[in-house]
Amino acid sequence: MHLIVGLGNPGTQYKSTRHNVGFDILDLISEKYNITVNRIKFKGVYGEGIIGGEKVILLKPSTFMNLSGESVREAASFYKINVLNIIVLQDDISLEVGRMRIRSKGSAGGHNGLKSIILNLSSEEFVRFKIGVGQPKGELVSHVLGKFSKEERNLIDEVNNSTVEAIELVIKQGAAQAMNKFNGYKAELKEC
Repeated sequence: MHLIVGLGNPGTQYKSTRHNVGFDILDLISEKYNITVNRIKFKGVYGEGIIGGEKVILLKPSTFMNLSGESVREAASFYKINVLNIIVLQDDISLEVGRMRIRSKGSAGGHNGLKSIILNLSSEEFVRFKIGVGQPKGELVSHVLGKFSKEERNLIDEVNNSTVEAIELVIKQGAAQAMNKFNGYKAELKEC
């Protein structure tokens, strides 16, 4: 069983912001695999389903980004999910828009949602998908809580769809296979 966690902030004012790419990808997974995410528990909203023949729990913490780990810990504890079977979807300002990087472990790298998860799980050994949202040109908070431009949105939509494909590969064959295939991935603007 895998726990797939999309990081973001609850509330319509945060919808489609850079900080909420984790929620956006979880919505795509929910749609593709027909998994309804509407049950309230674990300080979040979740749903259960099947991906690649494996049972999965999709979770959107409702705690706001900085306390995401509380929600992840409660869900992982309830379902007795090994930390190695947790997949976290996050925004990353160190990657340009349209880039995706998969890591099977590592530090928080300054991301407050990851810091909270690492603290609550007492482990860095979970898979994380880092989705590039670009470097801020001004203030960090306004950047991550801001919306993508139309051009950036096209790149994000493409990388988000590829992330869904990569997550299925992690579930079926493991993080190493997904890293080999998708690390270095860069979305390209499509000609209209």
